Amino acid sequence: MALQLQAPSLLPALRSRPFSARIPAPGRATSARITMRFGGVAAKNAYICRDCGYIYKDRTPFEKLSDDYFCPVCAAPKRRFRPYEPPVAKNANATDARKARKEQLKKDESVGKALPIGIAVGIVALAALFFYLNSVY
Repeated sequence: MALQLQAPSLLPALRSRPFSARIPAPGRATSARITMRFGGVAAKNAYICRDCGYIYKDRTPFEKLSDDYFCPVCAAPKRRFRPYEPPVAKNANATDARKARKEQLKKDESVGKALPIGIAVGIVALAALFFYLNSVY
């Protein structure tokens, strides 16, 4: 009978210790569970090849790939990939889908290339207007 009184008082003492192993309930099977809760897990983002529109979304995070990684479609180096925000469908690397994305990328890049020229033309036009108005009035 003394043994029955000591066993329950020992169990709460073991459970109250910080970082102690959990004591499974009698008759319940336990399995090892491995989780990574704090850091070390890179977010799985999609990356798009700026040359052909291929989308990289694999199990290995893009940042962990070696620097000599290249696009499997057009052999572009890793530095030609950019983060891709829209959701990726299963058929994202189909030929038609890649061609459509490539055309959209070309349009986006052409706007980006024309913007500095537009700014320069605007500055020259304002300077010319300034000198014209100063000479007339």
